[in-house]
Amino acid sequence: MSAQIPFFTTLFAVAAVFFLWSCYLRFSLVLLGKPDDRFSNFSRRFANMLLYAFGQKRVVTRSYPFGLNHSVFFWCFLILLIANTEFLLHGLFPGYISLSHLPEGLYFALALVFDIVSFVALLAVVIALSRRWFYPPEYIDARSVDAFVILGLVATLMLAFFGMHGSEIALGSEGAAAFMPVSNFVGSFILAGAPVNMLVAMVTVFFWIHAVTLLLFLDYLPYSKHMHILTAIPNCFFRSIEKINTQLPEEFKKGNSYGVGQVDQFRWKDLFDSMSCTECGRCSDNCPATLTGKALNPRLLIHDIKMNLLHNGKLLKSGRAPDLPLIGGLKEGSIADDVLWACTTCGACMEVCPVFIEHVPKIVYMRRHQVEMKAKFPEELLTLFDNMENRSNPWGIIPAERGRWTSETVAPLFEKDKTEFLFFVGCAGAFDTRNKRNTLAITRILDKGGVSWGALGKDEQCCGDSLRRLGNEFVFAQMAKQNVKAFKDMGVRKVITQCPHCYNTLKNDYRQFGGELEVLHYTELALQLVESGKLAFKNKAELGKVVFHDSCYLGRYNSIYKTPRELIELATGHSPLEMERAFERSFCCGAGGGRMWMEESAGNRVNLERVKEALKRQPDTICVCCPYCVTMMEDGLMDLKVSDQVKVLELSEIIETALK
Repeated sequence: MSAQIPFFTTLFAVAAVFFLWSCYLRFSLVLLGKPDDRFSNFSRRFANMLLYAFGQKRVVTRSYPFGLNHSVFFWCFLILLIANTEFLLHGLFPGYISLSHLPEGLYFALALVFDIVSFVALLAVVIALSRRWFYPPEYIDARSVDAFVILGLVATLMLAFFGMHGSEIALGSEGAAAFMPVSNFVGSFILAGAPVNMLVAMVTVFFWIHAVTLLLFLDYLPYSKHMHILTAIPNCFFRSIEKINTQLPEEFKKGNSYGVGQVDQFRWKDLFDSMSCTECGRCSDNCPATLTGKALNPRLLIHDIKMNLLHNGKLLKSGRAPDLPLIGGLKEGSIADDVLWACTTCGACMEVCPVFIEHVPKIVYMRRHQVEMKAKFPEELLTLFDNMENRSNPWGIIPAERGRWTSETVAPLFEKDKTEFLFFVGCAGAFDTRNKRNTLAITRILDKGGVSWGALGKDEQCCGDSLRRLGNEFVFAQMAKQNVKAFKDMGVRKVITQCPHCYNTLKNDYRQFGGELEVLHYTELALQLVESGKLAFKNKAELGKVVFHDSCYLGRYNSIYKTPRELIELATGHSPLEMERAFERSFCCGAGGGRMWMEESAGNRVNLERVKEALKRQPDTICVCCPYCVTMMEDGLMDLKVSDQVKVLELSEIIETALK
């Protein structure tokens, strides 16, 4: 072994320098991004890292049984990191560093653990190879060269481990032989009776196979998708402490650039995200745009950001302009325009990502650049933007018509220092004929519950949700500031909404503009009234089998899942049926992110996919909690020609029926 030390030292030094230099080249590019505070609240971040990185909470789920295999890989990697560190140090200082110098009991225990874990890792490789070759999932490039190279290197490491230790056991030079069941099997059965000279040579050969493979694996990591081995754990630490239900505002002043048009305009966490992607494909497997044949694939979007950074990073660091466009190009590393506009901002991608990549904000920031810097967006949005800016509603209806819904009821106006709750009706609830029924139902629920409430009538303005998600941040900011000022002037502190999009905007977006409001979705208040005895369900709403659809902006964005289900059960006497994709994994209706106002010409219609999923439960009623969802579900039923068999009801209508 002593003759091998100089060569091993040289090999290790070259490999280590190459690895560190590669990491520097990669991770220094992250510093091109804009500042982002991801170090505050250390204790919560550390706890998140333990739970999601080391605990693998999002990796191991019933929806992804192969996540268990990845979790096995992860823990095998951590345990064998100790063994491989000792292997390298022993190669550098063979007379000084060795696990065999430890107390006998500890050495035997470690030998047992490393032997068993190495065998488990080898089994995990076999399972992963079998899955990729025989049962490749559609949402990832299962048979990529990169994947097979990494799995091949891991398998070679394990086989070399057993070959080296099995040869030592056959020679009688391994004191822990009795505690190494797999290696002992190799040495006592497979290599039994082999000549001594051959065994000595095999120890050397397997040592070098193990050494070269380990160093190759190390140096290959920064250039493969498995770089996430280095970045996934810290990315879980850097995850957003708060739920990602808003985006950062812009500072509008002369000379500023808005949105993200080139890769260094992202925040550094966005760039670190691109290097942390495991390319597992879970985001794509849950994305309504991907699943209905649109151009958007969240996994590929993040991959393109990484490739753009790797290509343009060197140019940007040297002060030169990037030559690969982030948006609109045709090469890898450039994101096509239609990719950005296919997103419904439903958040399904972020909900399932095991390393907490933030897809939706990146898309919104790139939309902002297209809208505010390039004036480049789908043609149908031109009318929407004009209507919003001039008449504060998507249809361009004159503001005086906003209060017309009150013609069928007595709707008090909000009075300063007298009314407790402002009922923020929203554009759909005020203008859309079908959704006016929901508005009226909510007012009757509030009246029966003895709630002090008032509306703004014709003075109400749009909250601006669609504008913000579509990237028209300037007009949204104007709307938000005007609304916040109006609320403060009127003394509004508590708000009730019927639309989850209004709810999320008033509750989360408006905080950035000084709007500190207590915002309740009407379902939250209704349940409070029931629990306090102010509302009583005198009858049971006879609606047959009811299946429930989760609104993205009520569920994933604000974690309201149980409340509507409890109300359905109280109002009908039965728990609602659940679709295959429900709760956190609910499938979007297709209207979010401003898609309500855009044509859907590519692929299949998202709302039809959702309605088909609902019809699998053979319901009599589809219950929703969102005006957009009402429209999309009813349109889907009509397109499928079953609207005479199944009806769509907003939950407020069901509650009102049970209160009569």
